Amino acid sequence: MLKGLAITPPVIGRISIGRVVERNGKRLPEKDDQFTLTTQVQNRDGWVLHPLDETLHKTAGGKLRSIPVRVMFNDPSLNLRADYSLFDRTNGRPVCVGNGDSCRRMGKEGVENLPCPSPDACPFSKGECKAYARLNVQIGEEDALGSWVLRTTSFNSIRTLTARLQYFEAVSGGLLACMPLELKLRGKSTAMSHRSAIYYVDLVVRSGMTLEDAIAQAKQLDALRRGCGFDQKALDEAARNGFAMGEFEELFEDIPAVVEEFYPEATPVGVNGAPVTRAASLQDRLEERVARQAGA
Repeated sequence: MLKGLAITPPVIGRISIGRVVERNGKRLPEKDDQFTLTTQVQNRDGWVLHPLDETLHKTAGGKLRSIPVRVMFNDPSLNLRADYSLFDRTNGRPVCVGNGDSCRRMGKEGVENLPCPSPDACPFSKGECKAYARLNVQIGEEDALGSWVLRTTSFNSIRTLTARLQYFEAVSGGLLACMPLELKLRGKSTAMSHRSAIYYVDLVVRSGMTLEDAIAQAKQLDALRRGCGFDQKALDEAARNGFAMGEFEELFEDIPAVVEEFYPEATPVGVNGAPVTRAASLQDRLEERVARQAGA
């Protein structure tokens, strides 16, 4: 195994509730009011849509606001990894990742383990650090060990998904990976949103099922898997060991897109198209650096 390289769940595609658009010569993040499923390939127009996106939109009969899913692991913290993250805007590298108690910070001598006072109380981050989470889910039966990744910096999504995963793990008797679930996009208004709707991601049992139905189905699937020799406990342990191998989860080549979409210089564009400001040359600098490293 390569030291320092986190082994993360294989990714088939991305789930997003926004996109990056070009306005007045600048590439800006824009929020959306529906899910979009893309491949991991980008072109000049943005992320290339996955064929499953069209299929699910037809099934929904309009905007895609729910997706049937399962999670890969029984341990909630393996499915959803959330932390406070600070990225260097000049080179895209992660600088500091913490949980409000302790952090791993990149220094001149390498990665240091330090106390983490949380973003609001941290003099080092200067307000640039914020919550960042990655959720891996499975859609369909095409790839038993492949996943789709949903990235978010929304406190509403992170808090809701964390609670749901822990609750479903508890009520199912530890059979979280067997539960038939559904990602659901919800809207809410707050004083900070000036009565405009903001959207966040929730996780519920699949449409048409009660919680009791979902638990019964989870027990049936667990029995079937055990009968075939499927070892969920070993899979969870393999994932746990893989995550622990790297100081930071994201690969360097993925960071430019993460910074562009989730770490703009100012407030991102909302669904009403309100303008924002950011460093226009950030994406170019990061892409040039990746190209140089690839050619080295």
